[in-house]
Amino acid sequence: METAGKMRPAGDFSGKQEGVRGNYRKLAGILLAFFQTIPVLLRRRMFIGFAMLFYCLVPRQRMIALYSLRRAFPEKTDGEILKTARGVYRTLGIVAAEFFDIPKLTSENVREIVETQGLVNCEQALAKGRGVILFSAHFGNWELEAAAVALLVKPAVVIYRPLDSPLLDSLVSLVRSASGNRPLPKENAMRSMLRTLKKNGMLGILIDQNTDWYEGVFVDYFGRLACTTSGIAHLALHSGAPVLPAYLVRLAEGRYRLVIEPGMEIIDTGQRDADVIANTQRFTKVIEDLVRKYPEQWLWVHQRWKTQLCQIPRKSR
Repeated sequence: METAGKMRPAGDFSGKQEGVRGNYRKLAGILLAFFQTIPVLLRRRMFIGFAMLFYCLVPRQRMIALYSLRRAFPEKTDGEILKTARGVYRTLGIVAAEFFDIPKLTSENVREIVETQGLVNCEQALAKGRGVILFSAHFGNWELEAAAVALLVKPAVVIYRPLDSPLLDSLVSLVRSASGNRPLPKENAMRSMLRTLKKNGMLGILIDQNTDWYEGVFVDYFGRLACTTSGIAHLALHSGAPVLPAYLVRLAEGRYRLVIEPGMEIIDTGQRDADVIANTQRFTKVIEDLVRKYPEQWLWVHQRWKTQLCQIPRKSR
């Protein structure tokens, strides 16, 4: 009787996967080291140049930004809208350029580029012993923000969506974990997040991106309904953990200000669905107010209003 061939050991496939991941991590390390050899001022000019070239040559993202800006700021002139859109691309170039220096930061040298406001709010929230939920947005330099919080307060579990490119995903994970933060993929992350809060840990969550209708709730953002993650509202209502807004504003001459605001009052009437929507709306309003003040520092190239109410199946409404 002939056999179909030798059976592979059970761990063979997983071993190969780990080997592939290891190769990507090595390549990510080489890529990181290469860009670190380029002086930051030159690197910043390079990446701003790449970003502006992208602005000119890739119309799809540019049109998303221009359309969204026009809808959000009907009072602005066309010239002001164009100037803001170019500022958005400049911000993206700066974020990319400065990304490679994040692993070099320490609790001492980070203060050379980041001034702080409200760290005591986070320390007082941690003293309650129920963990802390920090929410932010793709604003200013969100990668540097996460590192600064880790170095100046304590490392956090940072929720993220894995990138489609394994190499870029390895690079991002390498940089994000360098300051002590622990990246956690958002899929099926609720239990891990609750365990973190139970241990009086910190969670860092960006809440400004579009979500599918079954992952969020619709709230007002710049006068339009935007499907927004309801995760932090659920976490706060379930755990009682304080929820604090945090953001990093770019200042003049390459410096930043890290701001951690006081904990927000959580609406808890016992009507869970209504409370989730009400709290998510309040969190989103914080982001909107910030973006209105510094529109060129937010990620307008993202399709924030992509998910529509009409996409919800009737039986789920």
